[in-house]
Amino acid sequence: MRTFGGIEPEYGSYENADILLQPIIYDGTSTWGKGADNTLEAFLHASENMELYDIETKSEVYKRGIHLLPSMTGFSSPEEMFKASYSKTQEHLKSGKFLTFLGGEHSISIGIIKAFYEKYPDVSILQLDAHADLRPEYLGTQYNHACALYDASQNTNLVQVGIRSMDISEVQYMNEKQCFFAHAIHQDQTWMNRAIDKLGENVYITVDLDVFDPSELPGTGTPEPGGLSWNTITTFLSEVFKNKNVLGFDIVELAPIPGMPASEFLTSKLYYKMLSYKYHLTK
Repeated sequence: MRTFGGIEPEYGSYENADILLQPIIYDGTSTWGKGADNTLEAFLHASENMELYDIETKSEVYKRGIHLLPSMTGFSSPEEMFKASYSKTQEHLKSGKFLTFLGGEHSISIGIIKAFYEKYPDVSILQLDAHADLRPEYLGTQYNHACALYDASQNTNLVQVGIRSMDISEVQYMNEKQCFFAHAIHQDQTWMNRAIDKLGENVYITVDLDVFDPSELPGTGTPEPGGLSWNTITTFLSEVFKNKNVLGFDIVELAPIPGMPASEFLTSKLYYKMLSYKYHLTK
């Protein structure tokens, strides 16, 4: 049985797991760099070469159990992908387990987030991303990666962090009081507390890996200069987990570069770090 981190089967079984990991491997609407559909194998291989003791939290969170679900893939259209990710998330939400998702491109988050806000109407969505992703429609579909957070912007309390690229058409849909642009973050010592204050008690986190500066994570579809660092992002996330009830999260837009495993290793480490925060720093 393949497991995250190569953990023993007893910690990877569905029955023993507190945590579900659902891969949704789709790269049908990405418009520049391709490769998000190659995510899963690279992610798992990197995780198998990662230490499972987290120094910061002094914990081995894998002992809570992490079950790797069968990968969802082979979608014929963005609409099919949306329907499948939405219904599968609804199904997983009945399990009572902590839900995590691995993309694929950012469009996979649309259905996930919809299922979460229908079950938890008070949920806040925390988006870590280089791009606003607020187009109502792009290239003929509302389920394009460029539309990933539009529905959330209309139906939830959306807080955006790390944004540094957007089209003028998205300005009308952005609440700038809820957005922490990357250029402002680099000049502001207080942004973390202010961002957390804008979140409600229940939070779902969506992490587009292009929020990282490409000097740290080059393996993503649209690497934007001026991004955030590992230390900035993990410090912020630790405070979110300490102060809020995180209901679940997704990580998207890994596009592995052959022969350069740093991006997938960072992604695996980030996934494990967020679980460590959930179970050892949470309220």
